Amino acid sequence: MANLGSLERAIMEALWDADKPLRVRELLGLLNEERELAYTTVQTVAERLVKKGLLVRTPYRNAFRYAAAKSRDEHVSDLMMEALAASTDRLPVLARFAQSVAEEDALALLAELRRRQRRSTT
Repeated sequence: MANLGSLERAIMEALWDADKPLRVRELLGLLNEERELAYTTVQTVAERLVKKGLLVRTPYRNAFRYAAAKSRDEHVSDLMMEALAASTDRLPVLARFAQSVAEEDALALLAELRRRQRRSTT
């Protein structure tokens, strides 16, 4: 995840893996399995992710619950589109990407492009 620090990435991963929005205390419990963090550190970083538009927070009693604003798939897709948009000539970038991905991924992409084409012609 481009431009995210290691703790920001860990928080995003924890929330994507969770089946519900989490409070800071719940996040802290998950994150402290890997390293010892302070409650205020996790809270500050979660708030930073809210400001970046990556998390949404909802009031819950006297605290907040945090959830990812987008699914992991949507986020990664957005990163790929950002990288593609950074090029003034997309064709060489797309060609290089197509040559670089594993064959099974290339076949999956081709199948998805065919489905997209069929949907647009109907």
